[in-house]
Amino acid sequence: MKSRFSRYFFLSTRLLLGAIFIGASIDKIAHPLEFAKIVSNYQILPGPTANIVAIVLPWLEAILGLFILCGWWLPGAIALANLLLIFFFGALVQAVARGIDLHCGCFSTKAAGSPQTLWYLIRDMIFLLLGAAAMIQVLRNGFTTTARLSRSEKDPWKYAELFDKQNSNEKLSDSKHG
Repeated sequence: MKSRFSRYFFLSTRLLLGAIFIGASIDKIAHPLEFAKIVSNYQILPGPTANIVAIVLPWLEAILGLFILCGWWLPGAIALANLLLIFFFGALVQAVARGIDLHCGCFSTKAAGSPQTLWYLIRDMIFLLLGAAAMIQVLRNGFTTTARLSRSEKDPWKYAELFDKQNSNEKLSDSKHG
């Protein structure tokens, strides 16, 4: 029973993480100038670098989200997504520590109302926990298993079933040899 829960938890975590990255990229791709202003407001990067980041970052988020959703190159995609989540959280924390009042620009380039900094910090921490849970599951089950299964199966629910069968077969062969 535990493996079934683990299997569906991993699938749900992976799908949610991929959807978050895709959702976060849409408005930024549509409005790169406004997103460049938001990146500049963090006061981390010099002007020209902020513009490049504002163009490249949303596309990277969209591609990572797609890879995570589809299960393509899963260990690398989840690892890179976690690095981005850590960077985003760190950027927000440094802005708060320096007293910079800003809208995070995570899901929208529109600055409506006053910034909800505490909410942004809590939400980003939840995203970090979600990414960590996905990464732990990938590390626990090995890189080659997830990559091999994600290429061989298109249906995510069958992927979860194959993932469980693969782990059972590996445990069986380990007990015979050990």
